[in-house]
Parts: sequence; C-alpha cells; structure tokens
Amino acid sequence: MDNNYKNEFRELSKARDRFVSEIAKNIHLYGISQSVGRLYGTVFFSEEPMTLDEMSDELGMSKTSMSTGIRMLLDAQMVERVWEKGIRKDLYKTEEDWYRSFSNVFITRWRQATEQNMIAIQETKVMLESLNKKTTNEKIGELIELDLNKLTQAEAYYNWLDDVISLFETGEIFKIVPKQPTS
Repeated sequence: MDNNYKNEFRELSKARDRFVSEIAKNIHLYGISQSVGRLYGTVFFSEEPMTLDEMSDELGMSKTSMSTGIRMLLDAQMVERVWEKGIRKDLYKTEEDWYRSFSNVFITRWRQATEQNMIAIQETKVMLESLNKKTTNEKIGELIELDLNKLTQAEAYYNWLDDVISLFETGEIFKIVPKQPTS
C-alpha cells in the first residue's frame, strides 16, 4: 500500500470514529450500553456483513461480548441476521430502516412505561378514594381531592401518550411527519 492510501484510510477511519463515538455516547436512549453502541458503529461502517469473530477482532473484545451485544441490537431491530451462500457462520448487518428501529424501541419502552403508570394511577385512586370515605379530617380530605385532580391530569397525559404510541404502531406517524428522503 502506498503512503497516500494509508493516510487517506486513516482520515476515513477518523471520520467514521467521529460518528461511532457520538452514536455510542447517545445510544443509552435505546437502553443500550456504549460498548454495544461501538459494536453497532463497527457493523454500520462495514462494507460486508460481519461474523461475531470479525466483530471481536475489530473491537478487541471477546466473542461472548459480541454475541451479547448483537442480541441486544437484534432485539432493538438495529441489526439483522443475513445469509450468504458458502458461509456457515451467522452474519450481521445494520438495519437500513432507522425509522423502524426507532419505532420499535419507542413503542416497546413507552408502551410498557405507560401501562405501568396507568395501573399505578388506578391503584392510587382506589387508595385515595378509600381514605376519603373514612377520613373525618377536613385538611386530609382537601389533600385527597388535590391528589385525585393531579392523578386525573396524569391519566389524561398517559391516554394522549397511548395515542402517540399508536401512531408509531400503525405507521400513521409517517403521514404526519414523513420520513426524510435520501439522495
């Protein structure tokens, strides 16, 4: 290899590393660790689908770590397993539809949180209404009414959030906020 190629390849690697570092830093928003974010970036910039062995060599981490990381990325639908004739090992490449990956993570995380919070609201309302029936203290009654009003506001928010989640589940979100065209 000539020096010009080596220098340009170093610049290319530096540019790629800039993006990978930022992805790794912010991937926690998907519930994924920085090291798995680096794995994602490595697979993203790979010219061909990668095996776990290749990932391990590239990142200097154990094959077990690569397997665990790839599983997390598969669950988030950020990578997919692919098949190539003549290759017996599993191959992975990044999911090309980032909107799908985001939607899946958003739906999964927010649906679960919303459902848990709605259950907590209902249980808290029952507790407060029970206390309200037996209290003789006017101040406690007033506090219960304030709390019930706050819970009603929270319930309205979670119903709205449920509608937002449904927009992602049905794909209707892309009619409101279209996917950006690539050139």
